[in-house]
Parts: sequence; structure tokens; C-alpha cells
Amino acid sequence: MQPLDSTDRRILLALSSAVRRSASSIAGLLGLGRNTVQTRLSRLESEVLDGMDRRIPPAALGFGLLSFVELHVDQRHLETITQSLAEIPEVLEAHGLTGSADILVRVAAANAEELFRVHGRLLHIHGVQRADSALSMAELIPYRTTRLIEMSLGSKSPGD
Repeated sequence: MQPLDSTDRRILLALSSAVRRSASSIAGLLGLGRNTVQTRLSRLESEVLDGMDRRIPPAALGFGLLSFVELHVDQRHLETITQSLAEIPEVLEAHGLTGSADILVRVAAANAEELFRVHGRLLHIHGVQRADSALSMAELIPYRTTRLIEMSLGSKSPGD
């Protein structure tokens, strides 16, 4: 993926305030040609923007219990552990970590009983040695990148 220049960032910022904005509307707002905006939007959609997954809150699907699980694993099995995690529908995302835990897994569940079942599934993955869970009590700051875009537009990036 090529780095985003200030025009790409301005387009993304315009989209963040109204996702369904047309290319013509964005072009007028930013003082750019409609074809320029349409071309960049196409590239941004294929290279940068996530699909609908990130926009759909699990609670809206009946999975209102969110947990963060730290997995301690045998590093030699990391590839197969990752594949096994990807097969569990309740696993929303997983990140490799530095520190005492090896993987941080974000899990959604319908209730405590389902979370217990998923936790058991995680522990049964070959190579997982231990799992420590923490329930999310409230989302204090939702996932966001708009502030990063605004900040990055304040300082010019190479190639702008």
C-alpha cells in the first residue's frame, strides 16, 4: 500500500463525517475535480478502507459481551494457533504482542455462558498454554482514526 497523501487524507476526513457522501459532493467540498475524487475513492476502497465488518457493532447482532483474552502460547505453533483462532466466529480480532502474553484476542459473546464456551475453545487450541480474560465493562473511547487524520493533515507528510 502506498502512503496516503494530503488529498487522500482530506477525502477520508470528508467521508468520516458522512460515509454516504458522493464523489461529486466531496469534490465540491474539497475543491477537487470529481474524476480525481472518484479515482482516489476507488483506490482507497480497495487498499485502505475496511469492509463493513468494522462498522457493525457485535451488540447489534446479539453479542453484547466483549472480552479481551491474553493467550500465552508455544511460539512454535503460532501459525496453526492463528489459523485456529480465525475459525472461531466469536473472535473479532487477534494481535501478536510483546510482553508477558503472546496474543491479545478480542472476543464477542452473547452471554457469560457463551464466553465460557469460547474461552474453553481457546484453551483447547494446540499450543495455547494459558488464557487470561478481562471483560469490557464499557467502551470509553470507540475505535477511531479521524483524529489521526486531522493530526496528520496538520503536519505535511513526505510527498505532499
